[in-house]
Amino acid sequence: DGMNVLLIIVDDLRPVLGCYGDKLVKSPNIDQLASQSMVFSNAYAQQAVCAPSRVSFLTGRRPDTTRLYDFYSYWRVHAGNYSTMPQYFKENGYVTLSVGKVFHPGISSNYSDDYPYSWSIPPFHPSAEKHENDKTCRGKDGKLYANLVCPVNVTEMPGETLPDIQSTEEAIHLLNIMKTNRQKFFLAVGYHKPHIPLRYPQEFLKLYPLENITLAPDPWVPKKLPSVAYNPWMDIRQRDDVKALNVSFPYGALPDDFQLQIRQSYYAAVSYLDVQVGLLLNALDNVGLSNSTIVVFTADHGWSLGEHGEWAKYSNFDVATRVPLMFYVPGMTTSLQGARVFPYLDPFSHIGGSAPQGQSKKVVELVSLFSTLAELAGLEIPPVCPEMSFGVVLCTEGRSIVHYFNVSERMVEEDKEGCDNTDRCFREESFAFSQYPRPADIPQWNSDKPKLKDIRIMGYSMRTIDYRYTLWVQFDPNNFSANFEDVHAGELYMMEYDPNQDYNIYYNTSHGWFFKKILD
Repeated sequence: DGMNVLLIIVDDLRPVLGCYGDKLVKSPNIDQLASQSMVFSNAYAQQAVCAPSRVSFLTGRRPDTTRLYDFYSYWRVHAGNYSTMPQYFKENGYVTLSVGKVFHPGISSNYSDDYPYSWSIPPFHPSAEKHENDKTCRGKDGKLYANLVCPVNVTEMPGETLPDIQSTEEAIHLLNIMKTNRQKFFLAVGYHKPHIPLRYPQEFLKLYPLENITLAPDPWVPKKLPSVAYNPWMDIRQRDDVKALNVSFPYGALPDDFQLQIRQSYYAAVSYLDVQVGLLLNALDNVGLSNSTIVVFTADHGWSLGEHGEWAKYSNFDVATRVPLMFYVPGMTTSLQGARVFPYLDPFSHIGGSAPQGQSKKVVELVSLFSTLAELAGLEIPPVCPEMSFGVVLCTEGRSIVHYFNVSERMVEEDKEGCDNTDRCFREESFAFSQYPRPADIPQWNSDKPKLKDIRIMGYSMRTIDYRYTLWVQFDPNNFSANFEDVHAGELYMMEYDPNQDYNIYYNTSHGWFFKKILD
């Protein structure tokens, strides 16, 4: 009959997970999922900000086709009446359910999370969500603040709960209903943390003593970073605790001790998230559906933790665009097992990690999620979009990556060795494209989140296994056109020598070859 689908989408989660090689983090439940999954270690979002990224991968179209680079338009009205991934599953007989932050709420999903097109019943939003930016963080003086770093006593919170706790409870409730009514389901669960504010139950700080936390390996602004590429992290500057530090705009550094606190709280928020994922997957076991449900785990984009002197997302660097991506497919990524596939693991007591079942280093994109999930579920794969697809209701700009599931890494390496024709090899190479808009060449108050009418420059970025190449070109928001003959700045990072992307060699390299490829 085809498998159910559980799609877990996390807000602002870069791959700081044990299964991605992070030695500090405690993420036993996500690691356990990875140990039964196909894990992609080079997966990238198409734009490092919530609404554009989510609309892109939920429609299978790139931001230039959804025409959403900010938060203020609904693609069905302003671009084209594109079908979404949940809509496609719904039209193929699935009950489609949304819990938490799946679509970005507001105008960009028609104030309804695209209901009724995408969902069988109205999406669930946790009631505690409305308190996210309230003054709920207790300062050293005992007063309440709207801080960035915000460990809390959950019993003191409004309703004695937090949004992600409520989302897990609702998702478990829906799993129990789906167990009894025996219809195929597509359940999307969107978790808020580690999105700012870093508000999570305070006990998770115990997992990360401050003396174990280090600064970013490259906490300085790179010398040859074009000013247009820098994101001045305005949303962080507006939090009470950061405001009190009076850091100069745009390049002033946060004090080291506060940088460590942010990094500590980000990790703590990830472990809090891991508990929610563990409870949810354990519930899948409890209702007996682990052997008949595909589980996908990913994020809308990453988040800088001080690298390049930057915080938050809003850039084309790997730290902002790279995401975790894993697929658990019963009978494919793992043999069918007994009832307990996902026993709950307590991050406070669990010791030891688990390696991914399969791992691919292929460079892949979130825009491929729609076609990949359709193929895994046995549905007809939506056609690939023509070059201009504004009038095409059902097509995707991301190709299915299921064919990477069975390729052994050894074969891939051999293929690479046997490359004698640069152009031929290049065609076989996998790419990820990301982009980011800017209002000006110099960082200003709206550089991170320019409204469409204010966009003047678009940074188009191409990532392969070997390099990241970015061009910042003139952009006209009135007709959505990029002019590649008017290049404002460029970046080129070679991954072998510069994995952290600190040394821009664009200006001392001939890059006509790269230019040709990005235009293709």
